[in-house]
Amino acid sequence: MKTLCKSRNDKKLFGVCGGIADYFGIDSTLVRIITVLLVAVGGMSLWVYIIAALLMK
Repeated sequence: MKTLCKSRNDKKLFGVCGGIADYFGIDSTLVRIITVLLVAVGGMSLWVYIIAALLMK
């Protein structure tokens, strides 16, 4: 069974986007672009990213 974990190899800040990309089998750059767009537009708070960084192993 797959678990959602921070990436140890593909990380820029905390490895959250790299871990999400690994989990879903997509490119981490795409996840990073989507994250930045969501934060910029206001659909996702920066706090969600920080909480994910704290909760993910």
